[in-house]
Amino acid sequence: MAMRNCARIALAAICAVIVGLVSARADDYPSAPIHLISGFPPGSTADISARVVGARMGQILGQQFVIENRVGAGSSLAAAQVARAAKDGYTLYVGNAANVINAAMSSNLNFDFYKDFEPVALITSTPTVLAVTPELGVQNVKQLIALAKAKPGELSFGSSGVGSSTHLALELFNRLAQVKITHIPYSGSPQVITDMLANRVQGYFSPASTVMGHIQAGKLVGLAITDPKRSSILPELPTMIEAGVPDFESVLWFGIDAPAGTPQPIVDKLARAANEALKSDEIVNSLKSQTIATLGGTPEEFRKHLESERKRWTAVVEGAGLRK
Repeated sequence: MAMRNCARIALAAICAVIVGLVSARADDYPSAPIHLISGFPPGSTADISARVVGARMGQILGQQFVIENRVGAGSSLAAAQVARAAKDGYTLYVGNAANVINAAMSSNLNFDFYKDFEPVALITSTPTVLAVTPELGVQNVKQLIALAKAKPGELSFGSSGVGSSTHLALELFNRLAQVKITHIPYSGSPQVITDMLANRVQGYFSPASTVMGHIQAGKLVGLAITDPKRSSILPELPTMIEAGVPDFESVLWFGIDAPAGTPQPIVDKLARAANEALKSDEIVNSLKSQTIATLGGTPEEFRKHLESERKRWTAVVEGAGLRK
């Protein structure tokens, strides 16, 4: 009995020491620069978001945010690097919609996006625009659906590659609108736009920054955005839901993730800094000028968002037969 009591006392003492060490570590954090790893190239929405938000977070936390671009495999190379990093809050990852799609499509990733990361905060999103050629002769989504049903398989939409968010948005549209539009994969958005302007493909679920200039010039027609709510960046365009496609949601979002096992006080401190940064008018306006909207929220809200995204895109991937 005495030995049991001694063991309990010793265990309690060890736990108290561990809690004290974690608390002290969080109080001192950060004491060195923080590395934020992006899986996309300089100048991309992910990169701009990381640099603008990271710079303000660095000011708030008193340490520089160093943005690193590790491009490849749909951002999976960057994710794998951070998944294996020390769980101390000094190596973070720009999580994004592509991670959810990659997890749904492939069983061969060398990390688990849902188990190997700790969500910190959603930071930004950029609208996706359903754009079509003027030659198609449609002015709204209902007209597009009617035309696609009248000509199954005859209309073609481009994407920035098989398994990209622009491809999956088309597959979601085919599924929800019960139409069959042919998918034409390209190596990137610029190539899709070139062929749209030449009327070689009729449509594209395009990042807003890629297509808005052509819409404003009258060279392409914007029908709707794929966000669940109207965008402050493109308030004149209805959502796909408003346009008559219930449950259609395809958001190009970005967030900050830490390696799983990072102490919760550090995660919470990072989340507070991110949300404070995102409330800055300077940050909001800087990003808005580049067709990027600010988000924010708690780690738990980010986790719920990921679960919703997982259900949506797993169903789309399986329905389209894209699982590898």
